[in-house]
Amino acid sequence: MLSFLKQCLSALCIGIALILASTIANAQSTQPGLDGLVKVRSAYSVDETVARIRKDIADKGILFFQAVDQAKLAADAGITLRPSTLLTFGNPPLGAQFLTSNPYSGLDWPVRLLVLQDEAGTVWAAYTDFAWIAQRHHIADREQQFAKASSVVESITSTIRSR
Repeated sequence: MLSFLKQCLSALCIGIALILASTIANAQSTQPGLDGLVKVRSAYSVDETVARIRKDIADKGILFFQAVDQAKLAADAGITLRPSTLLTFGNPPLGAQFLTSNPYSGLDWPVRLLVLQDEAGTVWAAYTDFAWIAQRHHIADREQQFAKASSVVESITSTIRSR
């Protein structure tokens, strides 16, 4: 019986290790994880990444709402935080369509894109996967609009993507 329990425990540990390895690999990819996050590794510094993203947003005629320098806000509060800037932008005629399907989807609109530097010095741009947002808010009548939003944010992040 003890041998059987040891085998089960060993199999469980291997399973957990595989799940963790998959989660770590997913965290470094451009595919959304279970948490709905899409992470794009940038080839540039945080400031350059933010500048390139803002330029591409402007070039596409997308409405830019704000940049929140979270590291500065933290520093003003006496807290040290690695570089982190939250960008919000969108296309109101497109985004409003999600709100007409479910007003609570306003929690995820306008688009939020976080640019941050991790503990290793790598810069990432992260956003919430639009299919995940659709599922979260039970929106099934806006597939074309979600596809358009996904295409646009993928295009925007392609301007900073590390090769």
